[in-house]
Amino acid sequence: MPSLLRLSTLILTLAAPTPAAPDLTIITDEAEAALAILELRQAGSPIPDTTWQRLFQSEGYRRLAAREAAMGREFGDSAFRAFMTSDTLLRRAPALRRALREWRTARLDDAGRKALAYLPTGTQIRAKVYLLIKPRTNSFVFEAATEPAIMLYLDPTRTRAQLENTVAHELHHIGYAAGCVSTPDAPADSAVSTARQWLSAFGEGVAMLAAAGGPDVHPHATSPAEDRTRWDRDVANAPADLRRVESFLFDVLERRVTDPDSIGRVAMAFFGVQGPWYTVGWVMASTVERASGRAALVNVLCDPAELLGAYNAAARQRDSTLPRWSDSLLVRLTPEPRARRPRLRRGSRRRR
Repeated sequence: MPSLLRLSTLILTLAAPTPAAPDLTIITDEAEAALAILELRQAGSPIPDTTWQRLFQSEGYRRLAAREAAMGREFGDSAFRAFMTSDTLLRRAPALRRALREWRTARLDDAGRKALAYLPTGTQIRAKVYLLIKPRTNSFVFEAATEPAIMLYLDPTRTRAQLENTVAHELHHIGYAAGCVSTPDAPADSAVSTARQWLSAFGEGVAMLAAAGGPDVHPHATSPAEDRTRWDRDVANAPADLRRVESFLFDVLERRVTDPDSIGRVAMAFFGVQGPWYTVGWVMASTVERASGRAALVNVLCDPAELLGAYNAAARQRDSTLPRWSDSLLVRLTPEPRARRPRLRRGSRRRR
């Protein structure tokens, strides 16, 4: 006979609302314009200026140019022309065309539901998804808080399942920005404020968990074997990486490092390919979910300092060998009583 606890858990699970589908728009105008140029090149035909302008005036290209400018990178029409007229890209044209056809049929609504399952009830996700042919091979979120966009590098070597995993990860970031609104900096101490701001980078690990669909699914289940091997190795190193992040946070809190550029350089290094912001973040989030359930995890997401405390409690409960944050760090990261914690948007119950 099932225990009352097990029965109540089952009832709550059955009663839990299914997350609504996100509002997603797939935009392929940049990729289509780029392929039109490659088709003319394959045919040995001249490329009219109107065809180039179709590319440069496409919404995808203009958003990409705006993002590169925001990152301080050189980006211009002449450099993109050189990329488009390269022999390397011409050889890839048939594979790019096949990839665009396949990616258009990806189940992005399912990816959105995975993200929403790890966001508070009522969170709404609205985003444009751009499929891009471009020089850099990265995919990323742009303007998550204002005009959310997922900029996807069109990669013929990636499967549709890998695409859906990437989109779920990025949609979680967009949903976090939509659901969690930071109040004016709560801590009076600027060092505490800076440390707390960087804690939000652990959202990378939560997004890994959300994209996988749960703590018992490998975050790289859809990835090549080498990616799974790298992830497993790096997760095994999480205890040492947790201490590295903790040392960085103490350096900030105790003002051993005060220059914003110096702080940023150290913090950015924790991103890596999928560094401690990902691996330690995933260990914390998955441990909390295993110990206390998904609802308990979602309940602390809007305040990453609370996530650290919830993880410590879960680690003590589940596995005494798991590394834990020092109590003194958690005390230092707690805002003063007069300060307000991050709150949810009205009507909502909530970055490679």
